[in-house]
Amino acid sequence: MSVMGMGAVAIWHDVAAEGRGEFYAWHGREHMPERVGIKGFIRGRRWIAIEADREYFNLYETQGPEVVRGPDYKARLDAPTHWTLATVKHFRAVARSLCRVEAREGTVDGALVATLRLDLPDDASGGAWVARLPELMALPGIAAACLLVADRDASGYVNAEQRERGGANEIPTHALIVEGWGDEAPFMATVRKVVGKEGALGFYRQQILVNKPTTD
Repeated sequence: MSVMGMGAVAIWHDVAAEGRGEFYAWHGREHMPERVGIKGFIRGRRWIAIEADREYFNLYETQGPEVVRGPDYKARLDAPTHWTLATVKHFRAVARSLCRVEAREGTVDGALVATLRLDLPDDASGGAWVARLPELMALPGIAAACLLVADRDASGYVNAEQRERGGANEIPTHALIVEGWGDEAPFMATVRKVVGKEGALGFYRQQILVNKPTTD
């Protein structure tokens, strides 16, 4: 149902070839379940590139933007596990934003996703992009769409995981996320008609979804 909740952590990155197998094991067995287990987190999803400048796109959805700025999430970032420290050193070209959900449309999840990373002025709300969401939803094959707006200060906090990787993260100020339920080629063509050549546009297919465990 598009993005669940009103907050999100959006991450794009590559993984060095020598760390690829370990990344898959760690991400599915430890990292995503750990993150989703944090208070206020709802679920995590990972996609792999069809055509994009970064191979992986990860999205963690939270109840609100205060969750991604909160002490529970920060505590995990500053106390990574040994497996995390051994794995994140293989990350390359990381772009990461802690976001609020500015607007969303749609009630269905799609296995395909298009992401558009944008770098807009600090005072920009992304209103012009919000206005495009209904236009996207009217097109064939579009399941859902949303606009994320980054909290620059929270996104810029240098945590223990980033120190282990070394280097600064790119912080996109805004991200358009469009989900699709059809074939890859027509989905990509449809999104390009609306988005044009603005920002860093990438197309991905889903690999994994982790929901918060439920209790009776």
